[in-house]
Amino acid sequence: MLNSLNSPQREAVKYLDGPLLVLAGAGSGKTRVITQKISYLIDEAGYSAKEIAAITFTNKAAREMQERVGKLMQGKNIKGLTIATFHSLGLQMLRAEAALLGYKPQFSILDSSDSFKILADILATTDKQLLRKTQWQISAWKNAFINADQAKAQADEELTHAAAKVYQLYQQTLKAYQAVDFDDLIKLPVELFEQHESALNKWQRKLQYLLIDEYQDTNACQYKLVKMLTGVRGQFTAVGDDDQAIYG
Repeated sequence: MLNSLNSPQREAVKYLDGPLLVLAGAGSGKTRVITQKISYLIDEAGYSAKEIAAITFTNKAAREMQERVGKLMQGKNIKGLTIATFHSLGLQMLRAEAALLGYKPQFSILDSSDSFKILADILATTDKQLLRKTQWQISAWKNAFINADQAKAQADEELTHAAAKVYQLYQQTLKAYQAVDFDDLIKLPVELFEQHESALNKWQRKLQYLLIDEYQDTNACQYKLVKMLTGVRGQFTAVGDDDQAIYG
């Protein structure tokens, strides 16, 4: 199996002594390294499929990886293997641990237009530009793992201060509706793990090895989630291309 890889790819697949960052440009076989490493972890390193999570950035990438792993591991037991986006992994965690955060397991997920409507109600306006700006600002705060109180404290101009107030009301409304927005799917698991060590320990035991694709696109919140899940063991492989780092 490893014969189809070049020397650096083979090295990346076989390295299991701690955190591994693989820098690789487009078309250099990054995804192949992840799929072959999943196979190696199960066949050679004694991991069971349910202890491994591969995290991608889009549903399309997750589906493609699932297919590739399926072909590679034909006839072998890969039941319980997690191949998901950050958001769908976060959703899985929230559904399982919802009660700890005061949500019902069947909470709703709001899309962008739903949250737009809620903001329009809070601000009592139909000014699309203002609403988009506010929506973008709240999303940026969530991605940077900044809550409403911190946003208020950090606000340095009138507009940001107003947005921070709206952020607080927006979160209260979501909670009252038993709903979360897309950014909450990553922000809330991080909050959960910060507040409930038992939940963190449970998920660290459950996901023993993480593989992260397109690592250059992780924002502060996603980075925090990976850091918490890998804990002191640091058993993960991150694959990325720093030339494509859109978040710097």
